[in-house]
Amino acid sequence: MEPIHIVLLIALYFGLLLLISYFTGKEDSNDAFFKAEGKSPWYIVAFGMVGASLSGVTFISVPGWVRDSQFSYMQVVAGYLFGYLVISFVLLPIYYSLNVTSIYQYLNNRFGNVSYKTGAFFFFISRVLGASFRLFLVATVLQYFVFEAWNIPFVVTVILSILLIWIYTSRGGIKTIVWTDTLQTLFMLGSVGIAIYFVSQELNWTLNDFFTAPELAPYTKTFHFDNFLEKDYFWKAFFGGMFITICMTGLDQDMMQKNLTCKSLKDAQKNVMSYSLVFIPVNILFLFLGALLFIYAEQNGISVPVLDGKEKTDLLFPEIALNAEMGIGLAIIFLLGLIAAAYSSADSALTSLTTSFCVDFLNIEKREPSSQTSIRKRAHILISILLVIVIIAFKYLLDSSVIDLLLKAASYTYGPLLGLFAFGIFTKMQIKDHLVWIVALVSVVTTFILGNLPPEYLGGYVFNYELLIVNGAITFLGLILIRTKQH
Repeated sequence: MEPIHIVLLIALYFGLLLLISYFTGKEDSNDAFFKAEGKSPWYIVAFGMVGASLSGVTFISVPGWVRDSQFSYMQVVAGYLFGYLVISFVLLPIYYSLNVTSIYQYLNNRFGNVSYKTGAFFFFISRVLGASFRLFLVATVLQYFVFEAWNIPFVVTVILSILLIWIYTSRGGIKTIVWTDTLQTLFMLGSVGIAIYFVSQELNWTLNDFFTAPELAPYTKTFHFDNFLEKDYFWKAFFGGMFITICMTGLDQDMMQKNLTCKSLKDAQKNVMSYSLVFIPVNILFLFLGALLFIYAEQNGISVPVLDGKEKTDLLFPEIALNAEMGIGLAIIFLLGLIAAAYSSADSALTSLTTSFCVDFLNIEKREPSSQTSIRKRAHILISILLVIVIIAFKYLLDSSVIDLLLKAASYTYGPLLGLFAFGIFTKMQIKDHLVWIVALVSVVTTFILGNLPPEYLGGYVFNYELLIVNGAITFLGLILIRTKQH
């Protein structure tokens, strides 16, 4: 597929998003931008959240991860389901009872202003990193397969990607996102199913042939119960996945902002539970696709792409879809899925970061009504520029699977949020609010040191995503130390 064809396809796709934006962005108010006026149908939010949760990282990086980790990622996904139960029946009732715009307003209500700002700050860092990871991946693919041939710098690729998102989210905000996410989820899931069909056909396999093929067996090991010290031990992955969901969805303004656009708490709970059930089979599909891709590559002598001197398994799917002479059909399907997956999470991240910055740091709700819209628009531009800078920095810093790095980063940045919310919900103690930021900082530094200690210092134990739980526990213990005396 020629680079010009890829550019034309992207242009057509964004034309469709702009059309949706035109109809949903007619009400250019902060209430529509931040809360979609509280009128979103729960089933539309649920379906769209599938795409937003998976993102371009899942679309490319999960299949690329299969060679090194087989199907062990499903241990993490199993934990996700239990995390959604906590979100639905513990966190959502709190958010709806307080009628918050930013979920971190709960911390202000429970502890005070410093706790509130600390929570908002850690979300801000977490989401900037998360959104940048996701956009870095899609920008890398576009650069490698399109713009490199035209000698266009990576910086320009990144700026164009962010600019396109800014254009269609600048008016409607979350109201637009709810509907564009639905379209993007449809494209993404459809493309995975069709890609599996195309690759199977090239291998001359029926569905039954695929599931019984001896070539599949080396990739499908899922559960690891042998050694507690190992990184992929089941219970470490399971509880890590559970708490990653609680933090990256339930304590994340990006994901919760969509839930808070539902008409009622009951609708929001139906949304979370229905979407959580869909999440498991969808991830299984991605893993089977990954196994198929590696089998196909091995049988056809296709090497894993090398970028900047490093082997990048994340690029195997695009390499086969765009360069393996499997026909323009798979190339189009792949690109639609990639674009949909990448931008379904990136656009909502840009919107939620703008919301958090305006509400949590600029106190926009206390400003003069006549100036609120202009403040929000300037913040939207500022956040866009910040994402460009971080994504470009990643080009020189990342050397591992993007989804692995994304989940590792979450272990450090979401830990203080986990500790703060858990302490607020499960205890009645008050704390010295002005010391909270110190507790959070000490927790992150301590967790980082633990996570990077050589295994021999820990008796051979290798930390995985359970670092998030450790981080939250350290924060929780730190909050106990700064509790105030009860009178």
